[in-house]
Amino acid sequence: MSALTPIAPAGGPPAKGPYSPGIRAGNLLFVSGQIAVAADGSALAHADLETQTRQCLANLCAVLEAGGATLEQVAKVTVYMADPEGWPVFNRVYAEVFDAHRPARAIVPVPAFPGGFLVEIDAVAVLGG
Repeated sequence: MSALTPIAPAGGPPAKGPYSPGIRAGNLLFVSGQIAVAADGSALAHADLETQTRQCLANLCAVLEAGGATLEQVAKVTVYMADPEGWPVFNRVYAEVFDAHRPARAIVPVPAFPGGFLVEIDAVAVLGG
């Protein structure tokens, strides 16, 4: 029996490559980078940053829920953004979704994503007590 359990939300977008949307390892849940792809698999790549950020966070929440976690259990978030000028928009949506919870966070500027995506978000959550 493996100590690693793949996690995939039933209503989430399908993985587009050889990876799992999430992996549970003991009491940790690692959520793969989430981009703006709707549950039906349609890409929101050319939508504005606010729309893409909301979809990324919705996808993140779906993987957390499938793994038995909530946003309040997220300990670390990494954000990859193609345009640093978008930080104010991203931060507003992020703060709205995370509410009073403030996990550790890193923001990494990256070159443009393929296909018009503007942001990708991954996370680590601590499960249980």
